[in-house]
Amino acid sequence: MDSILIVDDDIKLCATLSEDLNEIGYYTRFVTTADGAINYLNSSSVDLILLDLRMPNKDGFYVINHINNSSNYNLRIIVLTANVDIDSAIESAKLGVDEFLRKPYDFDELLITVKRVLQKEAYEN
Repeated sequence: MDSILIVDDDIKLCATLSEDLNEIGYYTRFVTTADGAINYLNSSSVDLILLDLRMPNKDGFYVINHINNSSNYNLRIIVLTANVDIDSAIESAKLGVDEFLRKPYDFDELLITVKRVLQKEAYEN
């Protein structure tokens, strides 16, 4: 079963998305801060992160940089954010983010993206 960590400061979005993905068969957990994401990653293994870029204190780029600076992680990242600008998209791509989706998201589009990214991981491993 693929595991997904949802990282977003909107707890209602996290809970809803987690429930929807769990119903389909994914194992999900969520955290609402960048530090929470790093703490979770240090203690648990995940296949994919759904990551908001704009959060209070430390942002999603902090999480991405932490992942990139460590050899302990083998996971995929989908950025899911409302604050889409060309600079954020370009920076995300440079940092190796697999996909970049805009909120509000269409759940079917998100699900297709999740499946595609996880299949890409399975193919490359």
